[in-house]
Amino acid sequence: MRRTPPLIIGGGPAGAAAAIRLAKAGSGSTIIERQAIAGDPLCGGFLSWQTLEALETLGLSGDELQGHEVHTLRIFAGRRIYELPLPAPARGVSRGRLDSLLLAKAETLGVVVRRGIAISEYRTETGELRFDDGGILTPESLFLATGKHDLRGLPRPRHAAGNDPMLGLRFRLPASNTLIDILSGHIEMHLFNGGYLGIVVQEGAIANLCMAVRKSRLGVAQTRPAALFAELAQDSPALAERLAGMPAASHIDAIGRVPYGWRARTTQPGIFRLGDQAGVITSLAGEGIGIALASARCAVEYWRDGGSAAASAYQRAFARQLRRPLAIAELLGSVGRHPDIAALPLALLAAIPGATTMIARATRV
Repeated sequence: MRRTPPLIIGGGPAGAAAAIRLAKAGSGSTIIERQAIAGDPLCGGFLSWQTLEALETLGLSGDELQGHEVHTLRIFAGRRIYELPLPAPARGVSRGRLDSLLLAKAETLGVVVRRGIAISEYRTETGELRFDDGGILTPESLFLATGKHDLRGLPRPRHAAGNDPMLGLRFRLPASNTLIDILSGHIEMHLFNGGYLGIVVQEGAIANLCMAVRKSRLGVAQTRPAALFAELAQDSPALAERLAGMPAASHIDAIGRVPYGWRARTTQPGIFRLGDQAGVITSLAGEGIGIALASARCAVEYWRDGGSAAASAYQRAFARQLRRPLAIAELLGSVGRHPDIAALPLALLAAIPGATTMIARATRV
């Protein structure tokens, strides 16, 4: 039976990976990307060992990705420091580089990438995709890969973020030689009441700092996130040392109401939800890109066998695949937002051989 090639909304890892897999399966596709030039999205600057293997199957090697090789997770909980070996080498790579490489790979396979195209809404009752320029498309199969940003008409449930939602903050700064020495081979996680901050070096000797924090923890600093960074630095000499190169007027990216722990169990006819539109894992787990790539693989398999009619079956199947990793990551995130509580389990992890590897693998998809 002849099928109309899917339309993919979003040129991030989920959308690009789906397009690459579709092309390798003999199907064309079109990616609609709202950015004219690949940006550097807030989330996803860490690639786990399993994610690196998945990227290899898409044709991207570690040498192409470059970035900063990571062997150890270093966790700061209050005045305590824990170093936990990763099961295998990982990498710190910017989303700007990752997204650009994946889209370029898709284009070499014949995928059409339409950049700088804004979509105003999707109308469920008619299946129409409406563009800001007045254009209308009615795709038979739509792969929704818009990341943490919802498409009007296809939102994730607002209640998924909870009454005290998590917010994401990120800024980048040139890494000094001292900071590069400190972070060499490491990714760091600094725990504090109400959230945690991760630091990893990426390509070009840039330090990427991402924070997940409860809205209530920001308090009066909600309009001035830099005030929270300064407050945390006062309480932690180690964090103060790492933030020493932060300019007073640093640009801080932010995203609100991140629905950690949510997964899409159902979907509309013909809509395949990918990446963060399929499920959102606590950032502390470092598996966001892994979910994006896994959802792309699963969606393409279901679409190849059943076309647009397979959307619901795909969504149920992928939700089952996400259940355990998301639940374990949520537990880790809840503990991580309370450094005093985290001290005991972290001490046990550091003392028991293989415990870190077991938990790390349990949060992979």
